[in-house]
Amino acid sequence: MLTIKHLTKQFGKKTLFRDLCLTVEGPAVLWAPSGWGKTTLLRILMGLEEPTSGIVQGVGRVAAVFQEDRLCPQLTAVQNVTLVLPGSAEQYKEQIIKDFQQFGMDAVALALPAARLSGGQKRRTALLRALWAASDTLLLDEPFTGMDPDTLAAAAALLRERRGEKPVLLATHDREAIRLLGWPVVELENA
Repeated sequence: MLTIKHLTKQFGKKTLFRDLCLTVEGPAVLWAPSGWGKTTLLRILMGLEEPTSGIVQGVGRVAAVFQEDRLCPQLTAVQNVTLVLPGSAEQYKEQIIKDFQQFGMDAVALALPAARLSGGQKRRTALLRALWAASDTLLLDEPFTGMDPDTLAAAAALLRERRGEKPVLLATHDREAIRLLGWPVVELENA
């Protein structure tokens, strides 16, 4: 269980959020207007930012999809996913390829270095990497950007299937993604 207690984040005199309290046991979609601080909140949960005050408990090991893809550009999509599987990458390679095929990526796309993939293909790679990583919590920042409707549906289905019992916080403005996931929506401006 992930717990946020009285979290406040300020940058100088600007307050992004104040006294945020939230408990997450399963999956949840974070919704707030642009500029509210969703990405900053996820970065705090990842340990990449310090809150001004408050505490976070129960995050454990994090697997994440950032707003930017953060792929190794010289590696293929499959190689980018196997990076999170040290020592056992070969064992799972066939299943990873099947996952990519479920996302509509063919052998030609899978042979390309990540630098040559489309934006949507890079997002699929980042999402699969997070799903394959050993983690206690999934933090996903706009993971469906650049995906067409069919790919979005496949990605949402795989995410629902593979998340296990771990807490998931997914920040998105995509109403179709929210509908497809069917997860509770936490309206942060009211939290």
